Parts: sequence; C-alpha cells; structure tokens
Amino acid sequence: MTSPIALELDSVSVRYRIALDSGVTLKESIVRGRRREYVEHVALDAVTLSVRQGEMLGVIGRNGAGKTTLLNVMARVLPPRSGRLRIRGSVSTIIDLLGGFHPELTGRENVYLRGAFLGMSRAQMQQRVDAIASFAAIGQFFDAPLRTYSAGMIVRLAFAVAASVDAEILLIDEALAVGDAEFQAKCAARMSEHRARGVTFVIVSHDVLRLQAVCDRILWLDQGTVRALGNPSEVAALYLAAQQTT
Repeated sequence: MTSPIALELDSVSVRYRIALDSGVTLKESIVRGRRREYVEHVALDAVTLSVRQGEMLGVIGRNGAGKTTLLNVMARVLPPRSGRLRIRGSVSTIIDLLGGFHPELTGRENVYLRGAFLGMSRAQMQQRVDAIASFAAIGQFFDAPLRTYSAGMIVRLAFAVAASVDAEILLIDEALAVGDAEFQAKCAARMSEHRARGVTFVIVSHDVLRLQAVCDRILWLDQGTVRALGNPSEVAALYLAAQQTT
C-alpha cells in the first residue's frame, strides 16, 4: 500500500531582488535623481516535488543551488513567490542553528525558548529537558551562556531539541556532518527511531555518499531547478560526474 503524501510542492518559485549598487545615499537619490539598480535572483524555479510519509529524501547541489531555500519553504519560514506548498503533519527543523536560540541565555534556557518556537509548551519541554541534556552531552556548558559554545556544541543542542519533539516531518540542513563519530552515531540511532515510527525526513548535505547510503531518494538541485530526482545511487553518480567535468 502506498504511503500518503507528507509534503507536496507544486511549481514553487522563490525570487530575491539584489541591489547592484549599495552605495546610493538618500542625498544622491534626492539631489541627483540617482536610483539603486536591482537584479532578480531566482532561488527556486517552478519546483514540483512530493515526499511521502516515512520517506527519507536527500537534497544535494552546489552552494547557491537553492537547497536551504527549499527547506525554508517547506518549514513555512519563507513564502514562495508563486506555486503551492501542502504539508500534512507537524514539522520540526534543524536549518538555522541559531534560529530560536539567544546567545546570552544558557543552553537550558535556550531549550525552552527553541521548544516554544517549535510549538511546545514549557511543561512539555520540562519533561524532555533532562533527556535533551543527556543527548547533547555538553556537560556543564548546558547551564552556561550559548555565546561560550563552539559550533559543534550548538549543533548538538539544536539536534537534541529538534529530535526530542514528536514531529511527523523533520527538516535537516547539514547538521549531521558536524561532530565526532560518536555523536554522528547517536544522531543516526535517533533518526532510526523516528523512521520506525513513520517520521518523514528531508536532509540537505554535501556528503553525497552518506545520503546515498541512508536515503530512499535523492533530489539534485541546480540553480534553483530540479536536475534529477530518484534512485540515490543513480542521482549521486550523475551529480559526482557533473562535478568532475566542471
């Protein structure tokens, strides 16, 4: 029996206006009639995609290909310029590692803050805080300000919080590539637990071989468009071959 669709994008496009001249002052604009010039950048161009419940989809592509933009659209952080997004289920994200975190608050305080951003009550996070601290394994830094953390420690805490939420869809951007082998093994084990209960994953990473090993399908984005989508080994081979010729 085919699983129901968890995420669906129908001709989704995202465009940004980028200023070509950032040096135009208000005085120049008024006195000389000088205006700033803009160019439109297409981050996503009519992307159509369906992700089924319980599926693990990997997303690959060069820097600037639109991978993080795609996740932000799926997370409803960024509205598309055109097209339609349909989501069936609750969503938890590890995209912007500092999103929902405050550098002057402790790790413990940030757990409650980020939990609120994910739609969790203080009472719900209270039930999870000890498990989050144990999983993150940052010791005494859990009660130290976030500004004293290394990038790896922030990743540990961010993943621990996101993985503690009983979401039906988990969006991850590069977080699993950070940390030592032991932490990566813990992440893999936690993801396996979530997969066993039918959680849907969309994972962005430059580690093509890792995605090839764990994902059901891989999406290759190139300049905001879908270059390939399908069997992990086949798409990974196409992508790696293209990188060798450019």
